[in-house]
Amino acid sequence: MIIERLDPDADLGPIVEIERASFSAPWTEDMFRWELQNADVAAIWILKEADGRVAAFCCVWGVVDELHVNNVAVRPEARGRGLAIRLLEHVMAEAAGRGAERVTLEVRRSNQAALNLYQKLGFRVTGVRRNYYSDPVEDALILWRARDVTSGPPIPPTG
Repeated sequence: MIIERLDPDADLGPIVEIERASFSAPWTEDMFRWELQNADVAAIWILKEADGRVAAFCCVWGVVDELHVNNVAVRPEARGRGLAIRLLEHVMAEAAGRGAERVTLEVRRSNQAALNLYQKLGFRVTGVRRNYYSDPVEDALILWRARDVTSGPPIPPTG
């Protein structure tokens, strides 16, 4: 597998497809292009399988000493193989090398697969954004991970 920065000429179409298959309110191609135009802050990372096919992507912002994970998705038929963990570990290590001390993201309260992933990576719940998501309306859990993960309750199970 290869993890690298997105090549917009070759890889934008596949990540838009993965996005549409993964979210009820998917980002548009224009939204991804906006991210690419702000390379001083934003980055899009992809994970390609041995055959060169894009299997996962992660959009992030680097803000001072923080990494903000805006979007992570894995192609539906490639899920359950640990690809998201590999991709996020790579992205977080790269950000740490650039001085990031902590990582944050929001996730749907009901997204147990994502919550399991983030718990394995050491994230903790630090807050809730009420009615943050639409289609359907749902709260977002605010998660943080610091180099010394010691604060915040563990991620609660949904259900």
